[in-house]
Amino acid sequence: MSKPVLIGAAAGFAGDRSDSSGPLIDLLSRSDGPRFLIYETLAERTLALAQKQKQIVPSAGAVPSLERLLRPALRDCARNGIKIVGNFGAANPHAAMDAIAGWMAEDGCGALRIACVSGDNLLDQITDADLAAIDLDNGVPKTQLVAANVYLGAAAIVEALDGGADIVVTGRVADPALALGPLIHAFGWAWNDWDKLAAGTLAGHLLECGPQVSGGYFADPGCKDVPTMDAIGYPVVKVASNGVFEITKPDGTGGLIDRRTVTEQLLYEIHDPAAYFTPDVILDITDVELVDLGAHRVQVSGAKGSPRPNKLKVTVCLDGGQLAEAEISYAGPNALGRAKLAAETILRRMARFAPGLKVRVDAIGQQSVFGSNERSPFSVNGVMCGSEDIRLRFAAMTEDRKVGQLLLDEVGALYCAGPAGGGGVRAHLTPRLASGSCFVERERVNHHVIFRDA
Repeated sequence: MSKPVLIGAAAGFAGDRSDSSGPLIDLLSRSDGPRFLIYETLAERTLALAQKQKQIVPSAGAVPSLERLLRPALRDCARNGIKIVGNFGAANPHAAMDAIAGWMAEDGCGALRIACVSGDNLLDQITDADLAAIDLDNGVPKTQLVAANVYLGAAAIVEALDGGADIVVTGRVADPALALGPLIHAFGWAWNDWDKLAAGTLAGHLLECGPQVSGGYFADPGCKDVPTMDAIGYPVVKVASNGVFEITKPDGTGGLIDRRTVTEQLLYEIHDPAAYFTPDVILDITDVELVDLGAHRVQVSGAKGSPRPNKLKVTVCLDGGQLAEAEISYAGPNALGRAKLAAETILRRMARFAPGLKVRVDAIGQQSVFGSNERSPFSVNGVMCGSEDIRLRFAAMTEDRKVGQLLLDEVGALYCAGPAGGGGVRAHLTPRLASGSCFVERERVNHHVIFRDA
């Protein structure tokens, strides 16, 4: 019987903690059988921003936090035979591979093989018909295409591991494929063994957001208490060859793993529990069983699978113009009245000098998260609210940088030309991205794997 496979998740997004890998490596290094450390770092806009960086600097385009996240783990993983799989290649997996090879040489990691997976970039292949199928509800014109990346499946990762890779660098792949690939490689699962592929996909789904399954994005004091979140443990799955697995975290770390945390992550981003589409299998979680084993261990079984879809999802990002944002604070007696006067002043000035520009006003902490332009930010259900501390935020989207800069300048002018006591102005004019999705025939997509011995 094959030994169980252990997979630890060291990152759930590009901005994750850099000290997450240490406890995971300690746990994996004391275990038998195949062991993997995975990094999921690519939100949709993370990849689009990386594509824009690569257009400016051809050697750029990998996840900016690559060194901070990965380098601390390289030497210990190499010494303990722990393989690494991550989508931190973003828009430039080749550049990421080169950087990793350099760090390995500098840090004395020994002779290792790196694999680079490409083929997800469809920027030059997207047709007008593809764009026509994208629903953009924000009025952004379907021009100025910035990025178009298809979600690859586990096949390229399996090919890389079968070819002897110790580190696999990818661009866009389906998040669960980061775990499914190692499982297919280790167990030799057939590509049409749908229930096992579903189980591996489910394991990857629970791991993909890192500490969300171990108490992150779950904690709610007094309702859902999570201990020691400043040292939260990142998750590990222990998968048997039949697809049944346990999810846990390293001993001595903070956080929490129980049926509740696993249930929340199980349902995360799931639209239809009976048909979660991935490139490798359609996952059905309606009969999944979670058994709380105690001591931060939950057994997961019952995933069902059906044949993979004929089409693959492509995330398309387009230039969305400029986002102008500026903030100013008012505090002390009658702060609300002065903030309201400041807002009225800005809106009147912008209506005069930039007619047609829609300016949003938020009173942060008073009304911002649930507010809208249809309701005054200074009232809740029509009743004026009082406060001794108001942070005003003004925001507008525009194609014209000069118009965006005008809004920022007007907010800055409130220092002298606005109500008493305004301060703490912060202003930013940043490029904005609009995103949508389309689907392409599987036959239009080809992955490529190259190897480098470092």
